[in-house]
Amino acid sequence: MNDPDRRFSDEERAGLYRAIYERRDVRSQFLPDPIPRPVLARLLKAAHHAPSVGFMQPWDFILIDSLDVRQQVLASYNEENAKAAKNYSGERQQTYRSLKLQGIVESPMNLCITCDRSRGGTHVLGRNSIVDMDLFSTCLAVQNLWLAARAEGIGVGWVSIIDQSKLAHILNLPDNVYPLAYLCMGYVSEFLDQPELETKGWRSRLPLEELVHSNGWGVALDDEVLLEQLKK
Repeated sequence: MNDPDRRFSDEERAGLYRAIYERRDVRSQFLPDPIPRPVLARLLKAAHHAPSVGFMQPWDFILIDSLDVRQQVLASYNEENAKAAKNYSGERQQTYRSLKLQGIVESPMNLCITCDRSRGGTHVLGRNSIVDMDLFSTCLAVQNLWLAARAEGIGVGWVSIIDQSKLAHILNLPDNVYPLAYLCMGYVSEFLDQPELETKGWRSRLPLEELVHSNGWGVALDDEVLLEQLKK
């Protein structure tokens, strides 16, 4: 039997799902307003409360407001973005080049969330078979921070078009620390109704009902009630 005392209230649940559905990868809408320290602390605490395999907590957080450091990161982005554009041709390449895919300098704060691959020692509980569980755990910290940021009205953009080895050099990271996520953060003028890549025609959201299988890959779901709910 469900215990109603264990469930969030209707208002609390609505707030959680709103953060999930309205979260956006922000690149173009940053405002210069600084993030108040109490708000920033709440976001970092949310990230630090992510689950991690073996409770190893492999993450660290590098706050970056130095324009000099951000310009170095931007230079690496520009170099990698030029390479990425060559993956496309014709109209697709023109569309790619028109996309704004970072807000490194425009955002008031950058944040690098790293993964210390040596944290927890040689043998970490739960990491014996899947050695990348530390990376997956750090991704959960990123998601925690992202959802909390949306609830605070703060936009976050993940800059993935970057040379990780150069980024590690810029940030003086030890060899055992991997720069997993480079994020741009700040208040925004708006949160778009749809993901920007969707509004620009780059990709559309896949139908969820086509991605749910039953007891094995490629076996269609035969639960008609669930299928109808997934389509809503």
